[in-house]
Amino acid sequence: MYTQSLSAGVFVLVCTLSAKMMAEDPHQWLEEVENDKVLAWVRQQNAASKKVIEAHPDFTCIEESILEILQSDDRIPYFRKRGEWLYNFWQDATHTRGIWRRTTLEEYKKEKPLWESVLDVDKLSKIENENWVFKGADVLEPDFDRAIIRLSRGGKDASVYREFDLRKKRFLDRGFNLPEAKSDLAWINRNTTLVATDFGKGTLSSSGYPRIVKLWKRGQSLDNAKMLFEGESKDVGSWPFTLRNIENTYVLVRRSKTFYKGEYHLLVGKDLQKLNLPDDSRIADIFDNLLLVQLKSDWTVAGKTLSQGALISLPLDELVNGKPRPRIVYAPDANSTISSVDVTSDAVLINTLNNVTSKLLCFKLDNDRWSSEPIAKSLQKGVLYVSNASHERQDFTISFQNMLTPDSLFYLTQAKAKPSQLKNAPARFDTSSLVTSQQWAKSKDGTKIPYFVVGPEKANSANPRPTLLYAYGGFEISMRPWYNATVGKSWLERGGTYVLANIRGGGEFGPTWHQSALKTNRNKAYEDFIAVAEDLVNRGFTKPRHLGIKGGSNGGLLTGVAFTHRPDLFNAVVCQVPLLDMKRYTKLLAGHSWIAEYGDPDQPEIWKFWKNWSPYHNVIKAKKYPTVLFTTSTKDDRVHPGHARKMVARMKAQGHPVLYYENIEGGHAGAANLKQRAYGNALAYSYLLQQLK
Repeated sequence: MYTQSLSAGVFVLVCTLSAKMMAEDPHQWLEEVENDKVLAWVRQQNAASKKVIEAHPDFTCIEESILEILQSDDRIPYFRKRGEWLYNFWQDATHTRGIWRRTTLEEYKKEKPLWESVLDVDKLSKIENENWVFKGADVLEPDFDRAIIRLSRGGKDASVYREFDLRKKRFLDRGFNLPEAKSDLAWINRNTTLVATDFGKGTLSSSGYPRIVKLWKRGQSLDNAKMLFEGESKDVGSWPFTLRNIENTYVLVRRSKTFYKGEYHLLVGKDLQKLNLPDDSRIADIFDNLLLVQLKSDWTVAGKTLSQGALISLPLDELVNGKPRPRIVYAPDANSTISSVDVTSDAVLINTLNNVTSKLLCFKLDNDRWSSEPIAKSLQKGVLYVSNASHERQDFTISFQNMLTPDSLFYLTQAKAKPSQLKNAPARFDTSSLVTSQQWAKSKDGTKIPYFVVGPEKANSANPRPTLLYAYGGFEISMRPWYNATVGKSWLERGGTYVLANIRGGGEFGPTWHQSALKTNRNKAYEDFIAVAEDLVNRGFTKPRHLGIKGGSNGGLLTGVAFTHRPDLFNAVVCQVPLLDMKRYTKLLAGHSWIAEYGDPDQPEIWKFWKNWSPYHNVIKAKKYPTVLFTTSTKDDRVHPGHARKMVARMKAQGHPVLYYENIEGGHAGAANLKQRAYGNALAYSYLLQQLK
């Protein structure tokens, strides 16, 4: 009787709480991801919005031109070199879901190389009756004859892991295979892996990620795999990985207590040993026996202070013995940051940004001192990406592009060698009347904010042009001025101006640029964005009637804040896979893992801040807003589709004009294949043309 009474009481309490929450948020029912009633609502919104946007006379032309770009045969087939093979994942009109294929370097150098098919995802999907999306492959080193392939249903983060024989080109029935989950799997050797996954009840963190890492030997069940590490449920998660040099494979676990702070543990003998590193530092790689670490804050050790943002080297044996003697490899100045670190057999390659322009440096160790020199000096005023570097070789590849120059891929036999062009992509849009410039706006607190403008040679306030402003401003992610063929063909060729803003919260000027806009300082990013928009108007590039904004994920939150706070400044908003309900974001999918970025709204001081900025809570019936286009994906298991759904429902209930499109698949990227990408982009640019011309 007591148990029954208690159960009834709990049931009443739950029902009371649910009723209270629904009274506070009448649209909370839209958080049921694949509920039949919810999906019926989604399809109804989709149909209404598609009817409006597809009516634009250029819609079909835009969609076809974007799809032609995405499926073109003359794209650069970027590759990853594994042993003697170059592996490439390719999608086109024939291979909608894609084909994983390989060739040799000598064959690749030809104008039309021959490729050997390794895995046809379209055929696999048909055979297995699954909508597989290829999420990548981890090839076993140094044999390069096995791979762990990740496959996602519809594009979700949660994936299936399956071992693949690269010689026989087939999956192993009894290999290292994992069912669908947000997992991580890393090779140690042919018969041993590290695995973090959903091992059953209570093995995930409060953010929905693995917190247990096991040592998994071939032939073992997951239950019998050796427990290597266990984090706490309140952590973001725990992730295994390996570092390799020519002689050794090092086994490590990263325990992420928050998104930015945690611990590194190294397997020494049979036991894990915590490494004495700052809790916000990041291991970049290993060079010989030197651990390369990026600092996110100043670190005082061995009597000296190493500066925030620097890359340092530490002898691994000294670190294990508790007597580290770190040395600075490279310390960026106030205008610079490190965008990537790669290691070859004889050099450390540091790709830097200086005022958001790439510069590649080669560092070598001589008599226990690091020396550097710039490389690829002929490739300036653009964006560089390094790829295919290996501890076992001196050669690597780099790509170069800028906002008006298509990407080219170069091969270097060693760091000091002259780059030799392997491939170059053709121009996708007419640039004859366009120029690129970098401008600076002054934010509310006086901070100077850079932004790039692509458009006609001079601003003309008498003839304001339709202008699209894009930014991200979060998670220390840098927005670089790369060549965007879709923007060029769909927007610039049709008379538009495109603007890329480098606001705080990103990583364009290192950790301080990011950390200055965290939690209750998040308004700095929004003030920066608004300052750039106002600067565009003041300089005569455009007027509010012709100004649109676009952003996704954290950038969707950015655009949501912008239009709810300054609806007078914009006439079009493309808000993609967004966060919008900052009261409940921690309770939706992976949201809990972002507390280090946004703060915990369950804490009164944090919600006191966000209640004034959360877009969902700042839509007001009495205000006039531009017609907003919201897009999201049902299969997005990172940012909950409920954010966009509820925002649309609330705005419609208040009588505001709004458009909505939800792809039923596609994951956080919003699309599962090239056709879906083309369609989604066509919706966005047709809408922008409708609103801003």
